[in-house]
Parts: sequence; structure tokens; C-alpha cells
Amino acid sequence: MQNDLTSGNITTTMLAFAAPMIAGNMLQQFYNIVDSLIVGKFVSADALAAVGSSYSLMTFITSALIGLCMGSGALFSFYRGRQMSEKLGSCVRVSFVLIGAISLLFNIISFILIDKLLIWLSVPLEIRPLMKDYIFIIFFGIIFIFLYNFFAFLLRSIGNSVIPLYFLGVTVFLNVALDLLFIIYFDMKIAGAAVATVISQALSGIGIAVYSYFRVPDIRRMFLRQKDAESNTFWQTAGEILRFSSISSLQQSIMNFGILMIQGLVNSFGSAVMAAFAAVVKIDSFAYMPAQEFGNAYSLFISQNYGAGKSERVHQGTKKALQISVLFCAFVSVLVFAAARLLMLIFLKPDEYEIIAIGVQYLRIEGAAYIGIGILFLLYGYYRGINRPFMSLVLTVLSLGTRVVLAYALAPIPSIGTTGIWLSIPIGWALADIAGLLYMKRASIQLKAKV
Repeated sequence: MQNDLTSGNITTTMLAFAAPMIAGNMLQQFYNIVDSLIVGKFVSADALAAVGSSYSLMTFITSALIGLCMGSGALFSFYRGRQMSEKLGSCVRVSFVLIGAISLLFNIISFILIDKLLIWLSVPLEIRPLMKDYIFIIFFGIIFIFLYNFFAFLLRSIGNSVIPLYFLGVTVFLNVALDLLFIIYFDMKIAGAAVATVISQALSGIGIAVYSYFRVPDIRRMFLRQKDAESNTFWQTAGEILRFSSISSLQQSIMNFGILMIQGLVNSFGSAVMAAFAAVVKIDSFAYMPAQEFGNAYSLFISQNYGAGKSERVHQGTKKALQISVLFCAFVSVLVFAAARLLMLIFLKPDEYEIIAIGVQYLRIEGAAYIGIGILFLLYGYYRGINRPFMSLVLTVLSLGTRVVLAYALAPIPSIGTTGIWLSIPIGWALADIAGLLYMKRASIQLKAKV
């Protein structure tokens, strides 16, 4: 199940490699939606608001870890393309220890700051106890999130995008079953959803780690292959990993910090807007996450071919990827715009008119512009793939910075209100896309000259 991304038909290779990643992410988003649906239908709208706000917080906390795993995966893919097996093994061993230690540190800090985080997010007092109960349990899953993502990106870097899908698929369906059991049968309310999530994350993280070590010979050799001099080069290798992956980590953190700031602004408008935002974020994730995973797969494709010195394949792959992403995002935008009310009714009761109306407005403003985020995901992947992750960081700052500034500037105006928050999103995407595409022309010329 390991694919060579440096040969074969470009479109077929990218789609075959991306398909399991997209399917896995869709499964994850399916779970997120079902989780919110069960909480919204069988607990309360306040519980739905608490889960939605917790999701934004948890995404921010784990984004740095996922960014480190993502950046390391691109570095692994680069050395795989260059067939530098000794260097690849050293990077894998060092990054596992390094990111694992950072994960434990994040876990401890999260528990210490739990009350301050709720205050900083402007969580309404009536929702705060629910949210605290939920995230206290959810924080126990941070280390398992690291395990799953580290081995998922490692497997993908050697061309295997299928195994992560298997583990994610099993745990997603287990998660849904446990949700139903704990919330409906045992009446554990919002705590039941949290316990179900952590149990599933544990099985996913530990399972993929055990499988990778014992059933994938290439990965086992990476962990077992030791050199006498490696202890002397640990920090040198760690420095290389941090230089490469820390920017991806910072990018993910900034991206989700911006989203968290938007969540705080949304929370200030009360529980109705919070509940609507919780629902539309789930819909958003399900709608454009395939484009995000395609961008991640494209990044590994670019990284392997860049490492192998195949600049023309990088160029042609970029053209094909843009065509695929734009067509997909345009199709999804039409569906979301047309079915906005029906999508909101998945999460809410028909008589919750105010919440539904808020959500429909969001989906018809932001959902009509998914092409913008689809292109942006590809730009992130391109610059990671050609060892210029700093440019991905620049685009993230431009996109999220615009979004946050506009949202905080427009939302307090009585005649605009939450509409300003929704409008700021596609505007931020558009500005980042323009900057990224203009710089891509320059980068492509330099890449061809270098290779």
C-alpha cells in the first residue's frame, strides 16, 4: 500500500493518494456532525453551544501538535524522495521524542489554565459549567491525538494513505456508538460525549502506533536503526526538524488562534449565535475538508517530487490540483447555498427559528465562497512541499489577520452585527489567494532554475 508519488500519471497518482485521506477526514467530520446532532437533539441547545465552543478551543490547543506532525511529514517525504534512508530514520526517531515531549507539556498546561481559558473565550455564565465539564475530560485525549497524527503523517510520507483511514474509520463508528450509549442509555449528558471521544482517540492513537511498528517493516527499521554517533547529533537533527516543522506548527496555531478569537466574538452575542455558529462550523468542516485533505496530499506529492528533483512534475501537478480543487469547491458552494436551511435542521428543532436564521445567513455568505479556501489550502501545501513553509505562515497571517480585524471592526456596528463576522471570512481568503498566487509565479521560476 506504499505508493511512489514521483512516477505515473499525475492526476491519477494524486487522486489515488488523496482519496483515503479525504475519506478519513470526511469520516472525522461525520463524527463531529453526529456528535453535535446527538448533543443538540438529546441534551440541549446550550450543550450544543458548549460543545461547539469547546471544539474551537481544542482545535487551537492541538493545532500546534498537528502542525509539527504535518511539517515533519513533509520533511520525511522530502528525504523519502531523495532516498536518504539513514537521514529519514534519524529524523523519525528524533521527531517522535521531540513532539511527544511537547504534547505532554501542552497537556499539563491545558489542565492548569482551564478556568482562565473559559474566561478569555467570553463563555456566557450559563454555559460555562457545561463547557468546563466537557473540556476537562476532552483534554485527556491530547496525547492520543499526537500518536495518531504522528504515525498517520509518517505512513503518508512513505506513500501509504490507506492505513490511517482504516484506523480512523473504526474509531469514528465506535465513537458514534459510544455517544449513543453514554448520552441516551446512561444519560451522562455532555460528559458522555467527551468520554466517548477520549476512548475512541485512545484506540486510534495506540492502534496506529502499534500497527506501524509491528506491521510496516520500513517504519520498524526507522525506529530500530541506530548509529553510535546519533546521540551526538540528536540536537542537530532536532534543530533541523524544528526549523522545518515549527513554521507549520506556528501556521496552524495562528490559524486556529484567529478562529478562537472569532469564537470569542461570537460568544459575546449570546447563546443563540453560539448555537448557530456551532452548527455551521460543523457544516463548513464537512463541506470544505475534502479540499483541505486534498491540499495535504498534494503537499506530500510536491515534497517527494521536489526531493527527487522533478520540477516539471511539480509544475504539472500544481496545475492539475488547482483545476480539481476549484471544480470541487464550486460544486459544494452551490449545494450549501441551496440547502442552507435543510442543513441547519439536521442539528436543530424546526421551532428554533432565530438560531436557524442566523445559521442560514452564515452559510449563504461564507458557503458561497469555498473556492477561496480551496485555493488557499493548495497554496499552503505548495509552499510546505518546496521547503518554503514561511510563505504558508505569511498567507495564514494575511488571511486570518484580515478576518479578525474586519470582524472586530464591523460586528459592533448595530446595522451590521454578526453579518460583519461572516463577510470577513471570504474577504480574508481572497486577499491571501491573490498574494499566494502572485508569489507562486516567482517561486516556480526559481524552482526550475535550481533543479
